[in-house]
Amino acid sequence: MLKQHLQLKLGQKLAPQQIQLMKLIQLHTLEFEEELERELEENPALEIAKEESKEDEYATLEDSYETEGTESIETDFDVDQYLYDDEPSYKTASSNYSSDDEEFDNESLLTEGQSLYDYLLEQIHLVNISEEDEKIAEYIIGNLDTDGYLRREIKSLVDDLAFSQGIYTTKENVEDILENYVQKLDPPGVGARGLQECLLLQIEKKVSSDKAVSLAANILRHQFDALTNKHYNKIIQKYDIEEEDLRDALDEISKLSPKVGGNFDTQTITINQEIIPDFVIQVKDGQVIPMLNSKNAPTLRVSEEYKDILSTYSHDKNSSEHKQAALFIKQKLDAAKWYIDAINQRQNTLLQTITAIVKFQKDYFLTGDEKSLRPMILKDVADITGFDISTISRVVKSKYADTPNGIIYLKDLFSDSLTNDDGEEVSTKEIKTHLQEVISKENKRKPLTDDALVVILKEQGYNIARRTIAKYREQLNIPVARLRKEL
Repeated sequence: MLKQHLQLKLGQKLAPQQIQLMKLIQLHTLEFEEELERELEENPALEIAKEESKEDEYATLEDSYETEGTESIETDFDVDQYLYDDEPSYKTASSNYSSDDEEFDNESLLTEGQSLYDYLLEQIHLVNISEEDEKIAEYIIGNLDTDGYLRREIKSLVDDLAFSQGIYTTKENVEDILENYVQKLDPPGVGARGLQECLLLQIEKKVSSDKAVSLAANILRHQFDALTNKHYNKIIQKYDIEEEDLRDALDEISKLSPKVGGNFDTQTITINQEIIPDFVIQVKDGQVIPMLNSKNAPTLRVSEEYKDILSTYSHDKNSSEHKQAALFIKQKLDAAKWYIDAINQRQNTLLQTITAIVKFQKDYFLTGDEKSLRPMILKDVADITGFDISTISRVVKSKYADTPNGIIYLKDLFSDSLTNDDGEEVSTKEIKTHLQEVISKENKRKPLTDDALVVILKEQGYNIARRTIAKYREQLNIPVARLRKEL
């Protein structure tokens, strides 16, 4: 049975402008520049102001409007609010220009290079084989990954050749073409079906009469598992050799490449994009000065032409066409006005956030020592700035800062805290730095186990569990003790 009733509900919705502002905030410098270009193309009422003197590097946004006395047309909006003086003051002039900005060049570097696929095709076309076998070889080459490996099963290739190429062949024939033609091409190791085969294909190209090369080939062929697990004593006993002989063989193996396709471009043209820092942090006379890299944030203003057109239309009270034109202009001016304001809000939000981070991590920026990093989470910065945690997260996302100690990733400045034996809170970043130092100084013949690392760090005042050591070690991309062993 249907019945009516009243219900009170509290809700909160973000306006489209707020959503757009959040998107602008999380863009890094290059993405922000692309967004500006897109908006300038879509909104003719928005334009870049002419280059002005930068004597006042810390000018602030003047959001003022001066109206001119003109007649208004009969519309649902006030035309006068869009009319300005000849030199409009409504523009962004961010208070964050840095003299170092001239050093940054955001132009992409284009480099031309031959792909592995094209390089192999050129070679296979010079081989004297039948037309059908050549097509099979081309198909095999087309299935190699960017590292030069054939990851697919031979049976799958046989099926694909039948369905897509109309070539009916056998598994044995495809294997024969792979091993006798494709794997003979340059670079050595191409067409391998695994790491062991890749290394063997390379070592077999070397002079087999060399003792170290012969031993290396033998180890790769028959003792690959012992090699990967660094069971060196087992290999020494197996071949009844001296440690020096094994060291020479390992040296030969270390010269081999596990990714023979790595030196080739995956496309004819690749784009190498430089990192453009979003922030510039300078240290002068013991003071840390944060700024925004504002080179990619040009000064914007409302189009003079559009203001003149609106001024003309405002004198015509009766033309419906002019009313429609004025309405269109009004929408574009509204969008331009909000966009300029949104950019200024973005710049202010970024500047306040980096200022708070610098204040919190002042010792680190002065010394450049990661041990000086204080434990810092998003909430700490949010408390200083008054922004929401989600806003801080958007600001630091994919952002970089140019500091006296090099370019750093902002997220690397954030870390949790642990309490040491003295009751002081220390950053997990500091602990990881200590852990890395201890491992770098260990005896590589007898690497330290995680249990041994627990004892050493405890002696340094860091009481950490073994599982935490293992977690930090993995985060630092440091393998277990057995795989760090060297002769």
